[in-house]
Amino acid sequence: MVDTQNMEKNTATQILDVAQEMVRNRGYSAFSYADISKQVGIRKASIHYHFSTKDELVKELVKRYREDMMRACDRISQSSLDLDQQVIQFANLYRNGLESQQICLCAMLAADYAVLPQSVQNEIQTFFQVAEDWLSNLLQQGSDARLWTCHPSADQEAKGLIAMLQGAQLLARSQTNSTDTFEQMVYPLLKAKFSKP
Repeated sequence: MVDTQNMEKNTATQILDVAQEMVRNRGYSAFSYADISKQVGIRKASIHYHFSTKDELVKELVKRYREDMMRACDRISQSSLDLDQQVIQFANLYRNGLESQQICLCAMLAADYAVLPQSVQNEIQTFFQVAEDWLSNLLQQGSDARLWTCHPSADQEAKGLIAMLQGAQLLARSQTNSTDTFEQMVYPLLKAKFSKP
C-alpha cells in the first residue's frame, strides 16, 4: 500500500529545499514555480497543491529556516564548549553557507523587504529577533562571568554581531575563496573581543 501522506510530505520538503537554494542564491524575485517545477520534476499544479502562492511558500520557507537555525543554536548552547567557542560556533553558522556560495535566507529576503507581503515580513522580523535574543543571552552569560564586557548592552552587541556576520557573508561571497575571506574578516575580531583573557 502506498503511503500517500508520506509521499506528499516528501514532495513538500523537496519543493522547500529547492526553493530555499534558489532564494539563497538569487533572491525572492528571481525564482518562479516554473523553476522549481523543472528542478523537482513535477508539474506547477503540484507545487500549487502544496503551496497555493509563492508568498505562502516563502513564508513557510522562512519559518522552517528559523526553526533550523534555532535547533543549531540549541545544539551550541547544550554543548560542552566554553562560551567564547560558542560565539565562534554561532559565526560558523554563517560561514558554512558560503561553502555552497549561499548567504542567509533572511538576509537575502531582507534585500527585497519592501516588495514582500506583510506575512513574510513578519516571519523575517521574527527570525532576526529570535537569533538576536539567543545571541544576546550568550553574550550576557559571558559578561556575567566577566569573560568580556558588552557595550552598551548585550542586546546591542548581539545586533552588531549579527549585522557584521551578514555583511561579512555578502562581502565574502564575491571573493574566489569565500570561506577563507569570511574567516579572515570575522575570526580575528571575534577572538579579540570574546576570547578569554
